[in-house]
Amino acid sequence: MRNGPATRLKDGDYIMATATRTTQTCRNFINGHWVESLSSKTMERRNPANLDEVVAIVPLSTRDEMRQAIAAAKAAFPMWRDTPAPVRGRIIAKAAALMTEQKDEVARILTHEEGKTFKESLIEVQRAINILEYMAGEGQRLAGQTLPSEQPKTFAYTIKQPLGVVGAITPWNFPVAIPVWKAAPALVTGNTMVLKPAEITPLTAIKIVEIFTEAGLPAGVLNVVLGAGADIGDELVQHPDVHAVSFTGSNEVGGLIYAAGARKMKKCQCEMGGKNPIVVLADANLRLAVESAASGAFGSSGQRCTATSRVVVEDQVADQFVSLLVERAKEFRTGDGFDENVTVGPLVAENQMETVLRYLEIGKKEAKLLVGGARMTGSAYDRGLFVAPTVFDHVKCDSTIAQEEIFGPVLSVIRVPDFEEALRVANSVKYGLSSSVYTNDAAKMLAFIDRIETGMTHVNSSTVWSEAHLPFGGTKGTGIGLREMGSVAIDFYTELKSVYIDYSAQRQ
Repeated sequence: MRNGPATRLKDGDYIMATATRTTQTCRNFINGHWVESLSSKTMERRNPANLDEVVAIVPLSTRDEMRQAIAAAKAAFPMWRDTPAPVRGRIIAKAAALMTEQKDEVARILTHEEGKTFKESLIEVQRAINILEYMAGEGQRLAGQTLPSEQPKTFAYTIKQPLGVVGAITPWNFPVAIPVWKAAPALVTGNTMVLKPAEITPLTAIKIVEIFTEAGLPAGVLNVVLGAGADIGDELVQHPDVHAVSFTGSNEVGGLIYAAGARKMKKCQCEMGGKNPIVVLADANLRLAVESAASGAFGSSGQRCTATSRVVVEDQVADQFVSLLVERAKEFRTGDGFDENVTVGPLVAENQMETVLRYLEIGKKEAKLLVGGARMTGSAYDRGLFVAPTVFDHVKCDSTIAQEEIFGPVLSVIRVPDFEEALRVANSVKYGLSSSVYTNDAAKMLAFIDRIETGMTHVNSSTVWSEAHLPFGGTKGTGIGLREMGSVAIDFYTELKSVYIDYSAQRQ
């Protein structure tokens, strides 16, 4: 036994839950059944806060197993397509209610296998619940249009129809929210799905499927196959019975998936990297901007596509801003996400830590290191993958650490003389996911909104925030295809059909 996560009570106190930690041998979910993989290859998933602990044994499933899952989804499609959309919506709503009841359990699984703090895990699970609740309503909002026809006695309208079998390939950094925000719109619109989650976060995917199944989702409608992207992910993309693929992950893989989808003439949606700026102007509330920059950079250990990775600050207030930022960065506590006092968890895996450490060494040559900059060591850290929250100052806008996505708790400060240069620097990367500006100048606020090259932007708030009923996605190298979340999410998972009904007198 070991102490489980802290659960916050209404009065702000904490209680400790205890849970038995056991290594789970994972199975695939195909046609409504949990089935052991036929593959002889497996991998160990270890707790990133304690590498001595094996969390799961994950099968590296075969292409044939992926084909079986696709076949099950194809067979289930006619029944699910013909299920009335409001009925499908009620199943999604039931899943939301079940996830609400099991919120702490899902969050514990998330912290255990991915590493983020328990508080952050609770926030992610709540986000998934919000998405389910919103998408459940789409079952009663799948509207088309009625339009006047040029022809007499002709009724013209449009309807939205499901595609068939769709595939989802999801990352490890938000292993509850992202599978949910792909599955919910796909299922409520009448598609069936095969999910290929990241192989290092299988337990959250398993729990999501258990919740959907308990909610009443019929066999074959949602299937999960565990394993490596190069094998089963590629099979999912290439298979002729899969009509669309939604992917979240790296630019390298996303580009390959989009190209493969184009060759196969199937819809693809790829959400990829980010290098998100906060622009701090001279009239900004500096303490508010500092809090936003620090939490955006170091929360979730910097492992989110919307993380704040650059601060573009006007020279006039740069020294004061940087002084406050360093002071705030030192207040973050790194450690096991189940420790109620920890605010920054471990990095997710050893290869990710190696990548971050490589960028830290590059940064030391390109800029001035102010705080952090190394792997954390000592009795509390040696068994885990902990990197100190890091701030670099006097970063050049064309330097490596200012241009490339690091995906760790690393923040680069870029000093600029004025607003125009701040905009140029903010737009100087290949990515375009999220951005923020801190100012009280209404003209500059509106100019920033008009000219910033990102799919989402904020004024006097963090780059990381998004809501279930608003579209999520980016421009430039961040996103290809239609947006996720919000009412527009259903557009990717449906085809639009135009209908003409001639009701003139029957001709003899």
